[in-house]
Amino acid sequence: MQVTFYGVRGSCPSPGANFIKYGGNTACVHVELEDGSDIILDAGTGIKNLGQKLINKSGDINLLLSHNHWDHIQGFPFFSPIYQPKRNIFITPGQTSLAEHDAILKQMSGSYFPVDYTTLASSIQIVVKPEGTDTWQIGSAKISRLQMNHPGSGSSFSIEENGKKMVYITDNELYPPYKKATDFLDWVEFARDAELIIHDAQYMIADMPQKAGWGHSVAEEAVKLALASRAKRMALYSHDHIRTDIEIQAIEEHCQDVIALAEADLSLFAAAEGQCVSL
Repeated sequence: MQVTFYGVRGSCPSPGANFIKYGGNTACVHVELEDGSDIILDAGTGIKNLGQKLINKSGDINLLLSHNHWDHIQGFPFFSPIYQPKRNIFITPGQTSLAEHDAILKQMSGSYFPVDYTTLASSIQIVVKPEGTDTWQIGSAKISRLQMNHPGSGSSFSIEENGKKMVYITDNELYPPYKKATDFLDWVEFARDAELIIHDAQYMIADMPQKAGWGHSVAEEAVKLALASRAKRMALYSHDHIRTDIEIQAIEEHCQDVIALAEADLSLFAAAEGQCVSL
């Protein structure tokens, strides 16, 4: 399994000279399974560049959406494979509290976008998993999902292949002031023994309490989850759009200090565009 980051920002893209090291595109991660299957996690602006790679392949594309907030679907209209004839694209929407399963398509309609989704050349299928169906198969991998703590809710995903497990938990507030969809201990079990955990780390303690309830986690809390679940590697993800390269690096170093104080064996990095991790 190869995991490649194509977009690591939360909320909105961050262009400019101060956002080069980690990149400015919004959420998108590509997972290539050992059998060649392609799984995409979220369709933020990072999916545009991923499309330039996948347009040279002919296999099915499986897109797993965490939720429908703009920064997780806004790159889809610029994803080249959707304009390829006979290309099969399967989209699994997140478990949002307002069930708008086709929101990613309807952004390409009316006054929102010049190309209507009904004219796309590819074959696009919205795959809605019935309530209670939280595990299924894509190619050689087992997919699991768990409802995230975020305004409007949504899904986090686990991908397991040949004994290797990666977990994608973005836009998740581990300790929200509203009623939690998923408790911390349930997150621990969901991420248990993961080879790689990708988790929302958009905020710092200094951002609180002003941003409590906005649906994102404090970086130190995310690290504690990785430690509790005995994950081997952790990627800090969904960087705040205002964080410069220098500021993200400082957050990474601070989290490394937290791990050192815990005397734990956890490898941690701040996710950057183009970064590839082999499991």
